[in-house]
Amino acid sequence: MVTVFRVEAIDDRIAEAVRRLVPQLSAALPLPSREALARMAASPSAALFCSETGGEVAGMLSLAWYDVPSGRCAWIEDVVVDAAARGRGAGRALVEAALERCGVLSCFGRIFTCGEVGHGKNEPHIFEAALRFLGTGREETLVFDDALYAVRTAKKAGFPVAAVYDSHEKGRDEVRALADVYLENLAQLDKLRELLPA
Repeated sequence: MVTVFRVEAIDDRIAEAVRRLVPQLSAALPLPSREALARMAASPSAALFCSETGGEVAGMLSLAWYDVPSGRCAWIEDVVVDAAARGRGAGRALVEAALERCGVLSCFGRIFTCGEVGHGKNEPHIFEAALRFLGTGREETLVFDDALYAVRTAKKAGFPVAAVYDSHEKGRDEVRALADVYLENLAQLDKLRELLPA
């Protein structure tokens, strides 16, 4: 059984889990200090969620939010599940907890995770599973992603792509060049009109 909890304080168990999980997210990322993690846990505009299976921290997700005149904006970052725990629902549980915290979980008909599909986004299986669920045509099924390898996969498979800026993505210029639409942030969703027929 997978449980998810919001990290309120950084103890040795959480610090060790972050040290283990961050390199699985990206080997290029520096490990955050315990002080940085403590600031995040105490932040009024961010949350660190962890998933747990069998008493072990199996994954983590960061959620951040800020207020603008039109309402609250939020985004999910750094979703990672330990390689030994993938395919058991930890990723789904993390994403559902974050979406529930934002009050938008009910807006999603289905959530697909690479672990449950059994393939990473370097293959088109997750995009094709969503396509089958939606019952839409490939050319009208928009893939949102921020990672170069996933954008390449979606484009090669014939999907239109809305790429979203990611400060960690070193191939941002190539992401921008490949994408049908490039969003610096989700406040630019009006750019999606560029993909609509005239």
